[in-house]
Amino acid sequence: MLQYLSTKEDREAFIDKYDNFLFDCDGVLWEGTNTFDGVAESMTLLREKGKRVFFVTNNSTKSRSSFLKKFEGFGIKAELEEVFSSAFATAAYLKHVLQFPEDKKVYIIGMDGIKDELAAEGIRSCGGEEDAGLTDNDSVPDDKEVGAVVIGLDTKVNYKKYSKAFAYLTRNPGCYFIVTNEDTTFPQHGSFYPGAGAIAAPIIAALGRHPDAVLGKPAQNMLEAIYAESHIDPKKTCMIGDRLDTDIEFGMNGGIDTLCVLTGITTKEQLLSPDNRIRSTYYMDSFGDFSK
Repeated sequence: MLQYLSTKEDREAFIDKYDNFLFDCDGVLWEGTNTFDGVAESMTLLREKGKRVFFVTNNSTKSRSSFLKKFEGFGIKAELEEVFSSAFATAAYLKHVLQFPEDKKVYIIGMDGIKDELAAEGIRSCGGEEDAGLTDNDSVPDDKEVGAVVIGLDTKVNYKKYSKAFAYLTRNPGCYFIVTNEDTTFPQHGSFYPGAGAIAAPIIAALGRHPDAVLGKPAQNMLEAIYAESHIDPKKTCMIGDRLDTDIEFGMNGGIDTLCVLTGITTKEQLLSPDNRIRSTYYMDSFGDFSK
């Protein structure tokens, strides 16, 4: 039954029940460049109690190293091996699952986070932010070295990028089509903006087919990576997120308990609606309330 963590006693019992906490970031720990009240103190509390913490984010705009700088700026302790982003998951998938050939490269619609994580795995890439200024609609020349197209959140997407992606996916035999995540929106500046799923939608429509792989939540690849590297017990693990169809479904699909916070996408009315099929184990107003 869905439990509201409304009192200090409820919250203390919740923390004591689990050894491992998986966190979404946007909408849970921060919104844009502002952290929510009490978040840094609440995270410190978990660390002091010896809890293990992992950050599982669909945000592909930053590399894991860049995320560490953001955590540091907010006064939140984090280690590289604790960060699992969709950009990192995409690079790992290409390298270890698809065994992406060394003589091929990836065309990116997205930000530098994808490029940086691909480079860390020794995978060449093109496009991305270097194509941000393209405006002409001339024909796209052949580039048979492109063996995959990856689409993530891109705040400088343009028609030329779409033209290149479509050309490579239709001209190059065996070219993989990968989307970092299917988030349709993300919270920022007190409002919502189109997410990676919305950026990928035109190519999906033009191709008339779905991606070969979607790497972000609720897909299980990041949870499998955490299990493989950290050997945590699912029964002592809880996923904390703000979005039902990614964070909470991610936890449900992985067989772990979930906590929905109301600082991001999901409202209390949506969570408690009888029409809602995705139910978290717990909910609370803000993760920062653990510091009270």
